[in-house]
Amino acid sequence: MKTPQAAPEVVKTPVRLRERYRNDILPKLRERFSYKNVMEVPRLEKAVINVRVGDATQDSRFVDKAVEELAVIAGQRPMITRARKSIAAFKLRKGIPIGAKVTLRGNRMFEFVDKLFSISLPRIKDFKGISERQFDGRGNLNIGLREQLIFPEIEYDKIEKIRGMDITLVTTAKTDEEARELLKLMGLPLTGASDVGPDDRAARTAKVAKVAKEGNGGQKGAAQQVERKA
Repeated sequence: MKTPQAAPEVVKTPVRLRERYRNDILPKLRERFSYKNVMEVPRLEKAVINVRVGDATQDSRFVDKAVEELAVIAGQRPMITRARKSIAAFKLRKGIPIGAKVTLRGNRMFEFVDKLFSISLPRIKDFKGISERQFDGRGNLNIGLREQLIFPEIEYDKIEKIRGMDITLVTTAKTDEEARELLKLMGLPLTGASDVGPDDRAARTAKVAKVAKEGNGGQKGAAQQVERKA
């Protein structure tokens, strides 16, 4: 009689960005903002990806394709979003599928964000970084993408139509400054203006105001000289 063999042990590979947050990012944030408790340190809570399928009003098969592509990108089966009310001008009926949405948490969220920051965003043509204006004022970041081809899982020959998507990164940060610092340490490519501190912005604003004041004074003095000559 054969003795049953034990099932092979599954070795879980640690998620790179999650480990970096625990070992490197969290201590830096705690020192930067002088948090007394480690639970005060901002963290990434969830990532929400939303794809709108406008042409689904004519053919619902487009929604199935969008769901398939979003599942490949996110690594999780998305849910189908439906119209909440009917709009005759757009040939929209209440209850028909018009898009797909997926919410990522835990390891899948960290894996997606790592891929987004390190691989996908740099593949955008003429990409110069994410503007700080895309923060919503409550510590969350909204990113709009024009095409799904920037993700390495999508094959160009197999797509039916280029579709954009909206990505919202929800954090526990109370201010945009805290959220910006958190995501920047995670690898978010920001525009050059984001790297300027508040003191530098204040100095630059004062310098611009001084130059404008001197310019107005010079114009006023020139006008007075013209009047005297006349």
